[in-house]
Amino acid sequence: MIKSAITFTAFACLGMASAQGSLAQSNTTTQGAPAKATAPLTSPQEQNLNEYIALLRKDVRSQKSAVMSAVMQLDPDQAAKFWPIYRDYDAELTKVNDLRVANIKEYSQTYSQLTDAKADELVQNALSYQRQRMDLLAKYYDRVKDSLGAVTAARFVQVEYQLLLIIDLQIDSSLPVAGS
Repeated sequence: MIKSAITFTAFACLGMASAQGSLAQSNTTTQGAPAKATAPLTSPQEQNLNEYIALLRKDVRSQKSAVMSAVMQLDPDQAAKFWPIYRDYDAELTKVNDLRVANIKEYSQTYSQLTDAKADELVQNALSYQRQRMDLLAKYYDRVKDSLGAVTAARFVQVEYQLLLIIDLQIDSSLPVAGS
């Protein structure tokens, strides 16, 4: 039963992440044709994009929490300790994800006309984001471990990491290839 709940919610997360990944591509294409990288988004377009990202984040967070709840199988005392830690983690993850969103926006505006310098900058930013996200997960592993023990903390990291990988795959597979 838990596996089916995880599978269902993982696919729901994929659907939400797919829309988020398509978001970056929709900034760069109109009916399959690349947009001019030099045309900046207008204020209303930028505002709509930011609102869309906020909505998707809310939905993905909700789905991730549902999977986490199903898999963690916490009793009421454990849940009272875990969920405040998870909310802190999620708030910090959102800040780290802002770096990714900014990098994707930058990429979506320049991917078809990348210079070596811009490509290197974007990749370095992406690698920095991944390091910060892994450091954050390690930090919260320690917090959960201190509060609930290593087995529960390992379960948290395992499920969270799997969900992050699913979301990453969906987003990354929706982005156009550099220089094409």
